[in-house]
Amino acid sequence: MRVTRASMSLDGLLDFFRTGIETCTSDGPEEASYFERFMCSMLPECLEVRRQVQDSDCRMDNFGTLLRPLSRYELSAAIKYASTFGAAALPSPAQATILRKLQLRRERHKTDIQELDFVNYNSLTSTPPQSPPQPPQSGICNSLTSIRTTPYEMSFLSRLCGHRPSTDSGLVAVDWETRSPWIELMTDVREHYSFLHPASSQSPEVPVPIRYVSLQPSHLQQVHELLARVFWDGIDVSDLLQSSPERCSVIAMYGKIVVGVALLSSPQEAYITYLVVRAGWHNSQIATTMLYHLIMLNPHRDITLHVAANNPAMLLYNRFGFKAEEFIAGFYEDYLDSQSRASMNAFRLRLRR
Repeated sequence: MRVTRASMSLDGLLDFFRTGIETCTSDGPEEASYFERFMCSMLPECLEVRRQVQDSDCRMDNFGTLLRPLSRYELSAAIKYASTFGAAALPSPAQATILRKLQLRRERHKTDIQELDFVNYNSLTSTPPQSPPQPPQSGICNSLTSIRTTPYEMSFLSRLCGHRPSTDSGLVAVDWETRSPWIELMTDVREHYSFLHPASSQSPEVPVPIRYVSLQPSHLQQVHELLARVFWDGIDVSDLLQSSPERCSVIAMYGKIVVGVALLSSPQEAYITYLVVRAGWHNSQIATTMLYHLIMLNPHRDITLHVAANNPAMLLYNRFGFKAEEFIAGFYEDYLDSQSRASMNAFRLRLRR
């Protein structure tokens, strides 16, 4: 018997079963035995035809597994089971999706709508098949395997903590972005030397941040030299180490070089005694940063200072809200040389909090 998909209707077979059952009931045991013998002879051929039809419907998934679509009986049984299970408890989104797909397939069977070829039977959603991952190239694996360790200055940890762990206590802030004229000059010198001596080997330039810290004993020598160069000789600020340096001082450090100093007389008086930046580091917002942190370290307290009448720092203080309270003639006569270009007169400024 040759059976094709078009002739797989079960109506004639069901009519035959119904007729056979009625005949067995009315004609006695001999006719029942004849029906059983006939069915036993037909059953292997029917099973073989069913297997052939199912094999023709099988499809290969993305992983090379052969999948067979559900039969109508299996589909109805699965929908019944899923509906019964969902009635007892609220189904999950995945279970609800499966139930909807099963019901949609049953409706397609009823209306003889053909399945779409691109439907992925191995997934809950119709996603395009993914290509298998490609093995990495052997050269890349060999390069990675040859790396025994990563130098600290090139590691991710050095980007977080700096090239060398900071040993300064009282850290206030770290600035990785500022490029002062002095830094740009040193970079040009290195590049010019490399251009003139291409054969010579140089150690790579390691970026160093500007650190803002409180005054430490190791800073005193450079601080005194910087204040003497900008103001006058004989300035000694070592007594600040005994009176809350974490609130009265902000020192700008580039590596081990002091590039800026901002000092208060004491937390109680809150009088700015010195605010200075090393030559070559101006116009880099260093003075602005030091003044900002010095103000933030002493909240809820008025801050005062004296500034020469012709000092450009007046503009900086005005931006922070300092207001002139008094003009004092000859305030710096005892400190400055008579030939100094700085004004002997001063303004007294106050930042009210």
